[in-house]
Amino acid sequence: MTTEHPIFSPERPEDRRFMAAAIRYAMRNVGRTGTNPSVATLIVRDESDGRGPRIVGRGVTALGGRPHAEAGALAEAGELARGATAYVTLEPCAHHGRTPPCAEALVRAGIARVVSAAADPDPRVNGKGHGMLLAGGVSVTPQVMAGEAARTIEGYLTRHRLGRPGVTLKLALSRDGRIGVRGGGQVKITGPTSDAQTHLVRARHDAILVGAGTALEDDPRLDCRLPGLGDRSPARIVLDPHLRTSPEMTVARTARTVPTMIATYQSSDAGRRAALAVEGVSFVACVPDPETGRVALPELLEDLAATGITSIMVEGGATIAASFLDASLVDRLILAEGAIEIGEDGLKAPIDVDGARRRFDLLRQDVFGADRWFEFSCGDRL
Repeated sequence: MTTEHPIFSPERPEDRRFMAAAIRYAMRNVGRTGTNPSVATLIVRDESDGRGPRIVGRGVTALGGRPHAEAGALAEAGELARGATAYVTLEPCAHHGRTPPCAEALVRAGIARVVSAAADPDPRVNGKGHGMLLAGGVSVTPQVMAGEAARTIEGYLTRHRLGRPGVTLKLALSRDGRIGVRGGGQVKITGPTSDAQTHLVRARHDAILVGAGTALEDDPRLDCRLPGLGDRSPARIVLDPHLRTSPEMTVARTARTVPTMIATYQSSDAGRRAALAVEGVSFVACVPDPETGRVALPELLEDLAATGITSIMVEGGATIAASFLDASLVDRLILAEGAIEIGEDGLKAPIDVDGARRRFDLLRQDVFGADRWFEFSCGDRL
């Protein structure tokens, strides 16, 4: 719903249709734009030929974060941008950096109206982009589908508001609420469609995190194996405070292909650290929580945010999942429930679908073959 404010223009009937298209377009580069969010801009012109509005320019934040979406859309529209409407999934920036402010570029191009979605918490932008547009004579309609747009850039928003990356926890559950068999290696729980969805989610995150137990037991690749998306594998983080990861493991042997980081104590084995570094593994220091004795996750996430990581997908086992849940560090929860039952000998999940419904807001529910896929959000953080 549009914010009520005398200086803003009211929402029009077509605005949600074009903003929804812009949000879908923004998904193209999610996870590939560095510390900048993946934003989309559509330039829409209502011609006088009676055929209604049409898109004359579109842009999405480029790989690495530059140029911004507005620049691409304006370049494609050219002179057709004059008098047109720009739909932008995030408030246009208002500060001078390596390029002039996008709000200024929209004014110079003769855009008559800007419809924006999510607000930008960056103090250099928050409200200033809209102010620059209004000062330039541009009509502004903010907050159109703001919640939907925010979900596509929740890592960026979380990093600015909470000083840490956004966290998605993903668990595959058996129908009886188990995630595997203790000491029994990997158990196939979900089918190929759910597995493909998991790889798509990986491609949309900056990093994927597992615990040392998962890494040692499964020796996983932790990459994106969808056709054509191999280059979108996220960085890998192994939470291994006592440095049990060996140079022979897959995550170490492939560290020069897919960036791999191990979070470990400063006191961990120096010889093993050196051997892993030879393979291309990097390290981030972690410290124990004085109350639980486990790794202090808030401090670790702050340090990871300082490296430029804005979104992390946690795919660890029960202990890692429970630690993130107990610390209230899960922003999005994905539960993929398979049709199999593991039985009483199985490892019980730290949260099931019923528990998630009580704690989180259900965003999406799908059926993939014999599997059920649930996505939940902690809606009060964005």
